[in-house]
Amino acid sequence: MDLKNSTILITGGTSGIGLELVKQLTEQGATIIVTGRKPEALHDTKRRFPNIHLFQSDVSNPQDIERLYKEATQQFPDLNIIVNNAGEMRLLDVQDASKDLENITREIDINLTGTIRMVHQFLPHLLKKPAAAIVNVSSAIAFMPYSTAPVYSASKAGVHAYTQALRLQLNKTHIRVFELVPPGVNTNLQNDWVLPPNPGQMMEVDKLVSIAIKGLLNDTPEIKPFLVKVIRFLSRVMPKQLMKLGHREFEKFKQLNKKQ
Repeated sequence: MDLKNSTILITGGTSGIGLELVKQLTEQGATIIVTGRKPEALHDTKRRFPNIHLFQSDVSNPQDIERLYKEATQQFPDLNIIVNNAGEMRLLDVQDASKDLENITREIDINLTGTIRMVHQFLPHLLKKPAAAIVNVSSAIAFMPYSTAPVYSASKAGVHAYTQALRLQLNKTHIRVFELVPPGVNTNLQNDWVLPPNPGQMMEVDKLVSIAIKGLLNDTPEIKPFLVKVIRFLSRVMPKQLMKLGHREFEKFKQLNKKQ
């Protein structure tokens, strides 16, 4: 993809992977549109990157997506790449009855439904562009269900499957479909966790995004750091052992959760 001459919309672009994408895509010379739910975070991002453009929007709200589409395409008719990055990850015990039915599916609403709705809304516009792309951010957990984050695991497995199907359906169009598959990454996604991850097992966000930029420039459909390639291989040859390894964290989480 030609990133320098592209206009790129990034959902959830005010923190974590999204914010680093803003930084490195700005360095590529692209025109950047950032969306997010929190006005303060949007304004902070604008202070850091004065040339970006902001829209307050929640991908879990279909009315927000409709409004975003109308305003963004009117103001930026050259928009040709959308990055579905907005996401949430919670550690959950399925036997914890404190979550109501609406709350329990938050990751599905944001990570999976939000991605599908964004694609559906923006696809007619992207089909009119001579060169366009859709970038969906999934997770290595799509290949290795993590029992401590069951709903997140389901949402990212869904993003992976949807992206594969989307790529097949659009293979005769000029729209390129990319999947960015991060491993564990040091971001603010884990700030509220009662069981913090081991920092030594996490990838630094700037390194991940550097790999992502290289993958986009080289038209690599599935952009996976080396660690993710290892996880995917192990998920094929020893899936039960891999899930058991990840499940060790659940008992620690359950005990810490009871103390809160």
